[in-house]
Amino acid sequence: MTSEPSPPGEDTLPWVEKYRPQTLNDLVSHKEITETIERFIDEGRLPHLLLYGPAGTGKTSTILACARKLYGPQWKSMIMELNASDERGIDVVREQVKTFASTRKIFNTGFKLIILDEADAMTTQAQNALRRIVEKYTQNVRFCIICNYVSKIIPALQSRCTRFRFSPLEMDQVKKRLETVIETEGVNITEDGKQALLTLSNGDMRRALNILQACHAAYDLTDEAAVYNCTGNPLPTDIHYILRTMMKEEFTTAYSKIMRLKTEKGLALQDVIFEVYKDVVKYKLSKKARVYLLEKLAEIEYRLTTGASEKIQVTAMLGAFKTMLDLTGGNADEVMADTDAGDYRFGNIPRTDNVRDSVSSLTLLSRIPSYNNEFPSTRMTESKLPVWVGEGNRKLGID
Repeated sequence: MTSEPSPPGEDTLPWVEKYRPQTLNDLVSHKEITETIERFIDEGRLPHLLLYGPAGTGKTSTILACARKLYGPQWKSMIMELNASDERGIDVVREQVKTFASTRKIFNTGFKLIILDEADAMTTQAQNALRRIVEKYTQNVRFCIICNYVSKIIPALQSRCTRFRFSPLEMDQVKKRLETVIETEGVNITEDGKQALLTLSNGDMRRALNILQACHAAYDLTDEAAVYNCTGNPLPTDIHYILRTMMKEEFTTAYSKIMRLKTEKGLALQDVIFEVYKDVVKYKLSKKARVYLLEKLAEIEYRLTTGASEKIQVTAMLGAFKTMLDLTGGNADEVMADTDAGDYRFGNIPRTDNVRDSVSSLTLLSRIPSYNNEFPSTRMTESKLPVWVGEGNRKLGID
């Protein structure tokens, strides 16, 4: 990868923009997609495009590189770029988009390009109006619609575009770009700092570069602790402490210790839940206990997205782990054997595309009907709950 940094006078730029790929060859990922689009351009038959996938995977960089290849130095005068999350109403489509699409450049005979970023935030009315413009002005313009969630784009608009899905970047691809930036900017970073960056980015190049720049500005040495402190994410050691506390301490003691840690380090319970999930999938659990615990964690995560109290949800998380131990015979050391044996911090965790969605893949587990049909006993009724649940609630002042 040979992407050149901006001139010295532009050192104040965010690194995301400073090191944005300028050509299709500079892109480090999704070679099949870029080669296909490049072939469309070379043959003069570029269709309307729909690029979708998680944030930070190169969707916008790809289409901007295409614009440079299509139009050369004058590319900015031939494109119209709108962030649809800010300007998403039907008036924008009827006025700005229609005006640009219906006119031609005097000294250019080719088509122009309209880029609609974050188009999944557009209203249904605006998308329907856009559909008619796409049909009417194909001779003058090509549309590139960019979104995170293709399900929020109306089918009529999807059918008029060639769709390309951008998956999260591989760790090696993110690492390759990060090492280029680290060398160019002279960042003093440790190996565990690099690994923490890769882990937290989860295939999102934008997030990785933003974290790296923030750490470089705030710390002389970017190590694992600096990376986690900059992002506010719980350290792996914090998660290990929380897990052992939940499974080995008495209910009220565990609650007090977890709340103290949350307060001292400013941890968000939703981040804690997500990191806890990574270990739960590696635990030695029976099928019934695993399903029960994942379902309860999913319910807690969902409640947090609706504004539920974190204090109450901490007790719910504690209750889920205590009940899981009852279902497995109560041996915490045996359950945690896998995570204690190896390198706790960076296990081989399966990655999902939209891990930071408001209701993540963890929540989706609870929506599989077969869970409730095959394991009806995992839906614990009040009469089946262990005695400590009621005692713990009374001690904490919870009805």
